[in-house]
Amino acid sequence: MADETTPETDLDTDAGVSVAEMKKLPQQVEISDAGPCRKHVKVTIERVAIDALIEEKFSDLMLKNPAQISGFRAGKAPRKIIERKFKKEVYGEAKTQLLMASLEQLAEDSTLSPLSPPELDPGSVLIPDDGPMVYEFRIEVRPEFDLPSYKNLKVKKPVHDFSDAEIAKEGTRLLEPYGSLVPKDGKTAAVALFDTVTVDAVIKDGDKELNKVNEIALKVEKRLALSDGVAQKFGEQMAGAKVGDTRSVDITLSQEVGTESLRGAKVQAVFTVKEIKATRPPELTEALYENFGVRNAEQFSEYVRARLNRFMEYTQRNAARASVFETLAKDAKFDLPQDLLVRQARKTLQRRVMEMRSSGMNDEQILGRQRVLEQDVIRTTAAALKEHFVLQKIAEIEKLEIEDEDIDAEIEAIADRSGESPRKVKARMEREDMLEALATELLERKALETVLATAEYEEYAFDPLKSDDQDDISVSDAELAPKAE
Repeated sequence: MADETTPETDLDTDAGVSVAEMKKLPQQVEISDAGPCRKHVKVTIERVAIDALIEEKFSDLMLKNPAQISGFRAGKAPRKIIERKFKKEVYGEAKTQLLMASLEQLAEDSTLSPLSPPELDPGSVLIPDDGPMVYEFRIEVRPEFDLPSYKNLKVKKPVHDFSDAEIAKEGTRLLEPYGSLVPKDGKTAAVALFDTVTVDAVIKDGDKELNKVNEIALKVEKRLALSDGVAQKFGEQMAGAKVGDTRSVDITLSQEVGTESLRGAKVQAVFTVKEIKATRPPELTEALYENFGVRNAEQFSEYVRARLNRFMEYTQRNAARASVFETLAKDAKFDLPQDLLVRQARKTLQRRVMEMRSSGMNDEQILGRQRVLEQDVIRTTAAALKEHFVLQKIAEIEKLEIEDEDIDAEIEAIADRSGESPRKVKARMEREDMLEALATELLERKALETVLATAEYEEYAFDPLKSDDQDDISVSDAELAPKAE
């Protein structure tokens, strides 16, 4: 973007005008590039506004709040003495008032779309004895790019009809946490998916031993999300192991581990299997079904079918989003600076969590996927932010907005899926600072729906039960990385 200057706003600048009579603050604004997603802003507030405000404040001091000056009766001290004595206080108040009014006007008049508050130290801004008041700052803004036409796009749409066998299989999986763990019998018993194993672990970086952790109980799923790392091939690398066997599992450590040199490092956990347990299915009672808000097996099957259909809608929405983004953003070239990605990572992750909550995933499923996303936080944030900027631009063009009623309706929908009260869901979101993420997710959903309303769909067969999104991720609070010294 080339440098731009906002000219002085219209104002009767005759001497004696008061600040209250000004239509707008007389200021000039210069905006220039300061790097990817950053602008340098210089604001010059004309002297006429400064003098008018200072005059008002001294007049108010003289008339409404007579100052006590030694040697003079209240309200009788000469103006010059009052000005000399109270200059610092009056100028300080005037500066604060002018700065606030100036920033508010800048927000209304400029085309900037800030991503964060301006990098401005109010203490460094001064009102000079003569001439204009000038202040400068840098600010992060949304990137500028050309958006191609988003009407009548060709969009790929995965489709799948769930069979009775698939519904029964998913029902068994949902009931599994209510079952009981029993040891697998016999020396030939081997680890399989959905078993629970107790292991001792030796963590290595090549040949170097980093740490030892004993007696860890882990559910065997395709992936394992520890508190400080993720094993993407956990189920595959543990399959077939027997009691006494050792298996080496690849783990990518979190970016948050205490030892800086190990952040994001790929290490090996050598697991020695101590015990293998399988899950015995629970007794199908009315009390058990009540956990799912149903009364019998038939209603439970309908619950499972609805849950799978919601997940299919989630899969379709993600596929459509990817297809739309591939079309709209392929020519939208813009750089996202590293520090911006780091700062936006939490907000991006919150939006993803809201998408998962809306799809009906439970807390444990969300936690596992959240830990997986955190492993490659910069890459996933960059991709999600680009999608976010494209959808936000569409929302602006279409003048889409989110009202309180939209948020309340979504909270009720989430509450209905989770079996909680809307009040409890909203309280948790407020506590976790997730309401802004919910509003953003809803706005992006509206923007995507606007695009899809005119889209031409190309359907293809897809089994969501075999996708990475559907695979449950084993979650453990175990920490394998050594503590920082």
